[in-house]
This record gives sequence, structure tokens and C-alpha cells, in this order.
Amino acid sequence: MASSSLPRQQAQAEGGPAEDAGEVTSEIVPSRQVQRDHPPYRMIGDIHQRVTRSSVASLAFFSHSAYVATFEPRDVSHALSDSNWVNAMHEELENFERNHVWDLVEPPPNCCPIGTKWVFKNKQGENGMVVWNKARLVAQGFCQKEGIDYEETFAPVARLEAIRILLAFTASKGFKLQQIDVKSAFLNGFIEEEAYVRQPPGFESARFPDRLRKALYGLKQAPRAWYARLKSFLLKSGFVMGSVDKTLFLLSHCGDTLIVQIYVDDIIFGGSSHALVSSFAEQMSREFEMSLMGELQFFLGLQIKQGLKGTFVHQAKYTRDILKKFNMGDSKPMTTPMSTNTAIDADEHGEAVD
Repeated sequence: MASSSLPRQQAQAEGGPAEDAGEVTSEIVPSRQVQRDHPPYRMIGDIHQRVTRSSVASLAFFSHSAYVATFEPRDVSHALSDSNWVNAMHEELENFERNHVWDLVEPPPNCCPIGTKWVFKNKQGENGMVVWNKARLVAQGFCQKEGIDYEETFAPVARLEAIRILLAFTASKGFKLQQIDVKSAFLNGFIEEEAYVRQPPGFESARFPDRLRKALYGLKQAPRAWYARLKSFLLKSGFVMGSVDKTLFLLSHCGDTLIVQIYVDDIIFGGSSHALVSSFAEQMSREFEMSLMGELQFFLGLQIKQGLKGTFVHQAKYTRDILKKFNMGDSKPMTTPMSTNTAIDADEHGEAVD
């Protein structure tokens, strides 16, 4: 029978207690000396080099890259070769199933189903790091014919000027704007027309096409269908739609005010009562699948900092992206008489907004 003990000399060399001859031990507990005298040749990197913030950031970048793909696929076959993008496509199809987007049916006579395609996009954070691989299945809208596949397509969209006015107004009132993102927002809109689409490339399960129940990205009537669904929900919840800006909704309750601004599937809101704001977020989460993103910090390319003295709006990330695009990232900054940043001061703009 083989003994599990170590020789006395080996145990002493590794810092373990000396054993009596013939004594059998089932376990050797390493001492602190083993860790302190770790052989240098087993250490990774230069042991004389100090750890800096930049090196820690590099390690964080590579560890994060293990969970997301850093490239955007050329086509479906390219995406199917990477497990991260396969997971992203499965996530999109699971959204379809949860929202009951389509039914697998036999096509009617003389039916020409609308084609579908995958669109792959890496979502970046404020620091430019890829934080999310988004695979979206869209309909090929050019296959649609007006009067057959759709009727009306118009849907109101908030203008950038309206967003700036809202920022100035909320700064004057001391409101903190929050942001929510509705996941696959267009899949919540009901379409009135009868439409058929082909199954997603790479995931065909049968020879039949799908009959749509909900709006699909790429359909010309999809934005209108989503806006109609969201508007109906807000009006039933007691909101009043703006008379000029149809994407602005107001709610008054017991002397408190809640403001909601819509930009397709991005929604920003704020109010004079924390309870009213929290209640609205809960209502939205019960009705739609969404992500509560917290305090508004990044919207339509604008970086927003909300403080006690006002709201500061800048485009530092956009500036870095432009410099990187034209290989000017190493250029030295120069001061100019006119600043490109915009500060919205509560005291200065309060009277003008009122």
C-alpha cells in the first residue's frame, strides 16, 4: 500500500512539521513560508516592476473581453463562428418568443414573404469599451409595397432642441432625470396589416414562413405601431400629451409633476416627487420588458452631468471618436476663445423656461 506521507526532509524543506519515522499523515498543510518563498521563475511578469493604474486597466480590459466579442461580424456565417454572437442571436429570438411576435404557418396562395436579415452591432460604454453584443433581426423593408404591406408610417420623434429645453426646465426646477431603455421596443407594437416574413437566416426550423403578430424592426410601419402602443399606455395611466411636442407627456398628481420624454425606445423622465418617479418606473416594468438605467448620463450623443448648481452637457466621447476616426488621437489640445461645451445653469435659464 502506498503511503501518502512525504519524507521528513521534503516536509522540512517545504516548511511543514517534522514527522516521526513510520508515522503516516493524510494531509500536509502548507505554511506561510511556502507562499513567501514562491520561486521567482514561477512568477508572471517582471517582479521588479511596480503595478500602475494603467496596467490594472489593461487587465480589466482583457478580462472583460472574455465575455463579449470585440468584432462586428461580416455576415451570419461569421457570427455563427463565435459563441458570444451566437448567444446574442439566441437572446433576440427569445425576445420574439416572449413577445409572441409571429406564428409558423403555411403561406397563403400567391404570398411573397418579406425577407429578414441579421444586423450586428457592438454597444460601447462611455469609455469606448464594448459592453454588449447586440444582434437584431430586421425585416427587409425594401420588399414591402405601399397599400399592400402597409398603409401609414409616420411616427413623431423628439427633436434635439426639445431635449435641450427639457434639460433646462428640469435644471430650473431641480428635477433629477432618469433613463429607461425598452428592450426590443418595436416588438411591442401591434400591426394592423397581414404580413409574412421568412425565418431568420441560420435558424430556419421548417419550410413555412412566419405570420407576424407584432411589429418587426425594418418594417416601415414598425415605429408608428410602437408609438401608438406606448401612447395608449401613457394616456390610460393619466398622462396628458403635449400640444406641440407629441413625444412629451405630463402627469400631475396631488400637486406634484412628472415629465416623460420619448425618443423611439429611449425614455427619460423626472419629477418633483420621488414616489411619483418610482411608481412610474414600476408601471413601465410591469407593462414592458425594460432596463432601468438610473440617472441620465448619456443621451443622443450628449454626455450629461446633473449637479446641484445646474446641468452640464458635453460631447467628450464624440470628440475622442472623431479624433480617432481621422488618426488625430495623439494631437495636442489647444485652447480656443469659444468653448464647445454647454452648461445649463438653473438660475440663468430658470426665468426663460418659466
